[in-house]
Amino acid sequence: MNLPVIALIGRPNVGKSALFNRIVGENNAIVSEEAGTTRDRHFARAEWNGRQFWLVDTGGLTDDPRIPMDVEIKRQVLQAIDESDLLMLVVDAKAGLHPSDTRVVEILREARKPWVLVANKVDDPTSTDFFEFYELGAGDPVPVSALNGKNSGDMLDALVERIPKVAEEVPNALRVAVVGRPNVGKSSLINRLLGEERLVVAETAGTTRDAIDTPRIFHGREIIFVDTAGLRRQSKVEDGIEFYSSLRTRRAIDRSDICILVLDAAEGLHNQDLKIAALAWEHGRGLIVVVNKWDLKEKDNNTAAKFEKEAQEKAPFLKFVPFVFTSALSGQRVTRILELILEVDAERHKRISTSQVNTTLAEIVGRRQPPQAAGREVKLNYATQVETAPPVIAVFGNNPDLVQEHYVRYLHNGFREAWGFRGNPLRIIMRRKTA
Repeated sequence: MNLPVIALIGRPNVGKSALFNRIVGENNAIVSEEAGTTRDRHFARAEWNGRQFWLVDTGGLTDDPRIPMDVEIKRQVLQAIDESDLLMLVVDAKAGLHPSDTRVVEILREARKPWVLVANKVDDPTSTDFFEFYELGAGDPVPVSALNGKNSGDMLDALVERIPKVAEEVPNALRVAVVGRPNVGKSSLINRLLGEERLVVAETAGTTRDAIDTPRIFHGREIIFVDTAGLRRQSKVEDGIEFYSSLRTRRAIDRSDICILVLDAAEGLHNQDLKIAALAWEHGRGLIVVVNKWDLKEKDNNTAAKFEKEAQEKAPFLKFVPFVFTSALSGQRVTRILELILEVDAERHKRISTSQVNTTLAEIVGRRQPPQAAGREVKLNYATQVETAPPVIAVFGNNPDLVQEHYVRYLHNGFREAWGFRGNPLRIIMRRKTA
């Protein structure tokens, strides 16, 4: 799913962060009476009327070049404008029209991006005059109150109506996001997979700053590779480019069917690698771990097995994920990655008949019955696969809420043993048997 990005833009203290919190529904941004509290950008997924989008909060634009922080904020806001699909120009209806509002409009005009003019702090529409903002020539102001939520539905309607149409995804193409920390060799790996130098590669970390869709055909199947800038720990994201790199990585995972997590063999598995892997897994994506620069690693016969075992101890779900030890530089085992992509995709769409699922459930339960609750019988009656991509199996019983988590894991491992679903999350859902 290719989600559009909407950014809130405006001078300081007009209530952008409060609006961000109102739309997202959580207190994710810091809100303060002091102007300029929001100095970085915050982003979150939001949805209205079935349309999902990324919402980005930015710092307030000011005009004082003598203050370094203001210069930095302006640079970041310009980056936000450049990266966004739609802009929310927020003004303060209580304070009235301000010269800075006019200058912000000039910046937006130069950007040639669509925007919606939002007049915030209209807590009571009958006593707040917001019509002077027509002078901006920026369209009809949409009155709203971030404080009490008045007219927030109308504002969201206006936003959703103005979201530009996103590019149509190629039907039946297999989308593969290549993700990982900066400078682990993602672009070099894609160049090897494609058989040509399509992406710029440099020694400097973070050279790739966009997510570039690049297709190729393998065994008759169209695979579209998405190269992303490295995902860094959020506290290390200090400039606008890095901020948007992490947002793009999340967007790439959203749009993908399978994620290739690229690791540096010399550096091993970092906590940030685990977070990226967990993000893809929790989003229901297929996953392949590629350990790059393997040619530079000192090794013996057990080095690869030891690497996998240590990774699986840190994150048990990696037991179900294929590892490939490769070198983008020499091309070692790169073709194996292409084969694995097709294998993981096949596992992802594998459908098991209900009779097979029930036979396997009976065998699993026969080996170990579910623990019984005091005074209440726990029986598992039947099961069926209800979804693919990723696979989901529903298990029906008389008291599904009493089935303990460790037993659900036991069922999960039993179904895995029977059918693999290698490289994909397998979800088990407990349901009450209907009479």
